[in-house]
Amino acid sequence: QVQLVESGGGLVQPGGSLRLSCAASGNIFSIPLMGWYRQAPGQQRELVAHITSGGTTTYSHSVKGRFTISRDNAKNTVYLQMNSLEPGDTAVYYCNIRDPPYYEDWGPGTQVTISS
Repeated sequence: QVQLVESGGGLVQPGGSLRLSCAASGNIFSIPLMGWYRQAPGQQRELVAHITSGGTTTYSHSVKGRFTISRDNAKNTVYLQMNSLEPGDTAVYYCNIRDPPYYEDWGPGTQVTISS
């Protein structure tokens, strides 16, 4: 059983910054891929960014240059530094870990709201 604990969401003004964290614990040997997805009201869940255990990153076009994903393999933790936040970034952000095809787990989600 794997547990994912997310933190760092909240309300911030446009142009502001937030840092999300997600710590994985439980029966984990390795986590090849860790990432963040988001889902805005009435929209499908979409990839924000993911990172391999070796540090290779992928970003969605909408966040590239503003968000930075990183991970601490020793702590099984993934981070998402979000800068220059825009109202369009408002969503519930979900942590995701996977080792295809063996497992995939999701965090409960953390709300990020960008508003003045």
